[in-house]
Amino acid sequence: MSEEEQADEAESAETAEDTEAEGADASDESEEPESTDEADESESESGIQNGDFVRLDYTVRTIPDEDDEDDEGRVVDTTREDVAEEAGIDDDDYDFSPRTIVVGEGHVFASVDEDLVGKAAGDTNTVSVPADEGFGEFDPEDVRTISAEKIPEDDRYPGAQVTVDGDQGYLETVIGGRARVDFNHPLAGDDLEYEYEILELVDDREEQAQGLIGMYLQEVPEVRIETETVEEEVTVEPDEDSETPEESREAGEAGDDEDAEPETETEEVEKESLYIEATPMMQMNQQWMFSKQQIAEDIMDRLDLDRVVIEEVIEGGGGMMGGMGGMMGGMGGMGGGEEMEEALDDVDLDDVDVDADELVEELEDEELDAEE
Repeated sequence: MSEEEQADEAESAETAEDTEAEGADASDESEEPESTDEADESESESGIQNGDFVRLDYTVRTIPDEDDEDDEGRVVDTTREDVAEEAGIDDDDYDFSPRTIVVGEGHVFASVDEDLVGKAAGDTNTVSVPADEGFGEFDPEDVRTISAEKIPEDDRYPGAQVTVDGDQGYLETVIGGRARVDFNHPLAGDDLEYEYEILELVDDREEQAQGLIGMYLQEVPEVRIETETVEEEVTVEPDEDSETPEESREAGEAGDDEDAEPETETEEVEKESLYIEATPMMQMNQQWMFSKQQIAEDIMDRLDLDRVVIEEVIEGGGGMMGGMGGMMGGMGGMGGGEEMEEALDDVDLDDVDVDADELVEELEDEELDAEE
């Protein structure tokens, strides 16, 4: 073999070795483990997802200001009675119990919503919520001086919650005829920490409905879901395959008539209804009074229900009317002459120009005429 042929053969062998090495490198790259992002995404998809109903215990606190040694932070909301008692929160008008929320629907702060995705029942965490995501930054321009005449006299004291021209605020000072009112939210400018524990996923639709109502009203009424068979009218679609040419022509002529009504028939269909027992306290709740339609539509959309039926409960308070009704009935039953005469004997008629005996005789005559 010539030197030139040997050189060519050696070059071919080197090329083959390089190709094998590249193939091995590619194989090694393909066997590398998944990236951290891909692993996190896979883990998230296996846990709680947006749209899931979960029951939470939580406590929201303000984060202490590092520049203020006296600021230790304070509890602003909690579902735990022991935490509220320790913080000195008045618990008379508040229901300290876990809350049911829908993940990803804005029922909690956005940072908490994001943190819940991928978690599981039993998980706990504490999430920092910046002021601009919480209740907004403090705006000095929302502290305004107004005429004290715009505030009722009974509310003219520092700390009073007032409404002026539709805006709610807190009265800071009153000097002469001027009042200084802060229209910022009381927690404006405060960073928050949201400590939570996921108690369970809520799959029962009645419990889901109660949770949704509780978020709106801070009250959980009794509810039940029933499947009912009801009759409803449906439009009959013509069967084109079975129509004769004459029937098709008649149908076309009828279609040209704008006044022609479509043919309907009554059929039985199954509908799922949510029954809500509206307590007297719930009926007086302003949020319920003005938003019950919106609340009902939200529940129907989320739980795939056909309708919501509100049952109003009236308790007590009927004794007075019942007593009055009985009294009026008793008076109406007075028809006998002797009973009427006894009743008149109990009345002081000295100053009345009426002959009692004559009146009784007239009434007895009228009663006899009526019987005849």
